[in-house]
Amino acid sequence: MSQIPNLDNSPLNLKSIREQSQRELVNILNNIRGKKCLVIDPKLSGSLSLIIKSTILKENGADLRHLSAEPVDIDCAKVVYLVRSEFSLMRFICSHIHNDTSKGLQREYYVYFVPRREVVCEKVLEEEKVHDLVTIGEYPLYMVPLDEDVLSFELDLANKECLVDGNTSSLWHIAKAIHKLESSFGVIPYVRAKGKASVRVADILNRMQAEEPVNTSDMVMPGINTLILIDREVDMVTPMCSQLTYEGLLDEFLHINNGAVELDPSIMGAQQEGKKIKVPLNSSDKLFKEIRDLNFEVVAQVLRQKATSMKQDYTEMTTTNQTVSELKDFVKKLNSLPEMTRHINLAQHLSTFTSKQSFLSRLDMEQTLIEAQSYDICFDYIEELIHKQEPLVSVLRLLILFSITNSGLPKRNFDHLRRELLHSYGFEHIAMLNNLEKAGLLKKQENKSNWLTIKRTLQLVVEDTDTANPNDIAYVFSGYAPLSIRLVQQAVRSGWRPMEEILKLLPGPHSETKRGGFSGSPSFDTLHGASAAVDRVADGRRSLVLVVFIGGVTFAEISALRFLSAQETMAYDLIIGTTKIVSGNTLTETFMEKLG
Repeated sequence: MSQIPNLDNSPLNLKSIREQSQRELVNILNNIRGKKCLVIDPKLSGSLSLIIKSTILKENGADLRHLSAEPVDIDCAKVVYLVRSEFSLMRFICSHIHNDTSKGLQREYYVYFVPRREVVCEKVLEEEKVHDLVTIGEYPLYMVPLDEDVLSFELDLANKECLVDGNTSSLWHIAKAIHKLESSFGVIPYVRAKGKASVRVADILNRMQAEEPVNTSDMVMPGINTLILIDREVDMVTPMCSQLTYEGLLDEFLHINNGAVELDPSIMGAQQEGKKIKVPLNSSDKLFKEIRDLNFEVVAQVLRQKATSMKQDYTEMTTTNQTVSELKDFVKKLNSLPEMTRHINLAQHLSTFTSKQSFLSRLDMEQTLIEAQSYDICFDYIEELIHKQEPLVSVLRLLILFSITNSGLPKRNFDHLRRELLHSYGFEHIAMLNNLEKAGLLKKQENKSNWLTIKRTLQLVVEDTDTANPNDIAYVFSGYAPLSIRLVQQAVRSGWRPMEEILKLLPGPHSETKRGGFSGSPSFDTLHGASAAVDRVADGRRSLVLVVFIGGVTFAEISALRFLSAQETMAYDLIIGTTKIVSGNTLTETFMEKLG
């Protein structure tokens, strides 16, 4: 199965965006005649694998290599570097060129920055006296469709850069990506933002529209009706909780990277040992599309029913005379057998983690932290984990959850846990603890927590959640409704106005803007499920909302949004944009810096 996701059923024409990115890359290669060596920044290769097949690059005369400190050892007169604008990568390129010069090798060098060139990088090339030997260009890859309803801006560190480093360059990148979407699908008339970074992106987007206006004269209606921007900082509780959907758990335990997991062959039932195998996970796999958003409790049941049904069909085939048409239907079902086997193997492997007592105890503790009413129990539990030297990242996740729901820890407890952490895991982690404190994720308590008010008002804890037949988004965490998605729910139904008081209790400012261009489009203040007439675009399709998470989104939150979109009372489609798909682990790891 191809790792490039099938985008045919996307509510927005994401296929055209991907095809444009393909064309731009092929044009870069075609403009450099003859054989060339394409040296790719390793961080970009995953993103590129979702856009274009490596065979197409090879057909256009490119010999592929990954960028590293090692010189490019290939008989090729033209070397094309495809890199992010990062200082450290420039050092590699300079050392390659110096190495070639010292050997008397004469080559043509091209550096294409993704998505745009940065002065600081060109300065390195100048200082190393190689700038004049290099032809510089840009490959404007601002977003990558991960699936038919998910776009990634591929900005791994956006959250930490904004919260700790004071580096907001990623915000321009996000606004540029959205503006590119507007160039294809029209100006988005309604923008709702919550959080410092989101409000800033909304402002940059308006400035871009003023400076480079999107032509709306030939568009009857915009492709996207409303843009909702949310900072990850607004809700750091959700990513710190263990995701309980099938796809969420796959990410928690196996880490989904660029729409695939890498596994030992034995997990997938293969006999041979050795090289890990890549298992693609996107909606091209019909069974995965059906079960990805289910609570994991239900997945085994669904797979069992499908296997039983297939077995019954097989029995009927062998014991009765079948028509050609019935035979054909049976063979069609057999085609899904590899998918069945794949997910039975994956689910079985996941259950080895989810059945452990340590995992179940952790879930209970997360629930207790969200309830925020048993402070001493939580404190003792986390202290015990530190003494047992449980993996640092999983301890930090609970500690961050503890700190956020209590609006920080009393100074005595804060100092004590900090000291215990450094004793257990090493003093080299002091920089990481400072980062978490600077980001407001692990801090001393200064005022009373308003978490209980937020939890009650937004109904974040839902008792007796039916995970098999859910009627609320809380099913994705077996009883906790993600705060971020509750905000989206409100924003789409009635805008920010009715929830002003709650928004003030959450980090950062909020804004609501009506933008020019389409006087005929319905306001989302009227977009209730009941008023279906205004929920339709001119050609009968449902109105579209783009929800953008600045700082990352989890698979569980994506599942919750898909659940909302599928409800009859919510007559609109959702597309999700994010700086990166994250889990509590990957998000926490971005703050981890070792000294020495």
